[in-house]
Amino acid sequence: MKTMQTNVVTPDGSVFSGQVEMVSAKTQAGDLGILPDHIPLVTPLAIGAIRIKLNNKVELIAVSGGIMEVRGDEVNILAESAEVPTSIDVARARAAKERAERRLEQAKKDNLDFKRAELSLKRAINRLEVSQNKI
Repeated sequence: MKTMQTNVVTPDGSVFSGQVEMVSAKTQAGDLGILPDHIPLVTPLAIGAIRIKLNNKVELIAVSGGIMEVRGDEVNILAESAEVPTSIDVARARAAKERAERRLEQAKKDNLDFKRAELSLKRAINRLEVSQNKI
């Protein structure tokens, strides 16, 4: 099967680089699947999992926004943050989820920064789901 070069990069460095058969990502407009020879595009990413398929296996990478660029047989994902399941500190992610849930509850009562708390919760849930391959 035909493959394409895929790179996932953060400000801290490369998270993934290799030849893959398919890339799926959650964009701000919805889910998007990329196969080799896809038309060129640039799209903003939402908080979610990148799914990378190679040899009938799917690898997940948790991303917290960024941009995906497709050119020819190359996909470049420039993410604000990205983590493979083995690098996710599950205890830390659970604690972040609990903090975000408390902040959301408090924001409802005090009319605080609800959007910031909501984004924190989404990031924590995404990391936990990717760490447990629940996507």
